[in-house]
Amino acid sequence: MTKQWNTWSRRAALAGIAAAVLISPVMAQTAPQVKFQTSMGDFVVEVYPDKAPKTVDNFLQYVKDKHYDGTVFHRVINNFMVQGGGYTESRSERPTRPPVPLEALNGLKNDLGTIAMARTSDPNSATAQFFVNVKNNDFLNAKGPSDGYTVFGKVTSGMEVIHKIKVVPTGPGDVPQTPVVINSATLVK
Repeated sequence: MTKQWNTWSRRAALAGIAAAVLISPVMAQTAPQVKFQTSMGDFVVEVYPDKAPKTVDNFLQYVKDKHYDGTVFHRVINNFMVQGGGYTESRSERPTRPPVPLEALNGLKNDLGTIAMARTSDPNSATAQFFVNVKNNDFLNAKGPSDGYTVFGKVTSGMEVIHKIKVVPTGPGDVPQTPVVINSATLVK
């Protein structure tokens, strides 16, 4: 009985350890979520600090600082992306913190519904502006350490709002004729 009990006890202990190892990373990797309330409806994105830690930290700091509140989607191109987070309705550019380094070679792709950082031709120039891909944009994916656009999350609810935004009438510079305002961006999880 003692030998049989010891075997059972070891198996139970090993099963408990295995369960703890399997469950812990899942619980620890709960992705932060940000809710955007816009003039066209709400959408939620989840972000992946394990894939793009500096980018996510930067983005969430802008959310906490209320930087995105009152900004607009200032560049809208149907069949490509919707970009926002840098300008007010009056087309004034919001001040930003220093840029973050490119983290585009992280395994995430510029696919439909993903959120990525906008930047200039300098790969390490991303600050506050972001875009949501409205189709798979493979040509934006990193091919090496100094190109591509950093994907750092995806839309988890409200993609229908993004689809409404992507078809708004635009004028010169792909600027919506009627402003699409981000009323607030709030960390919800």
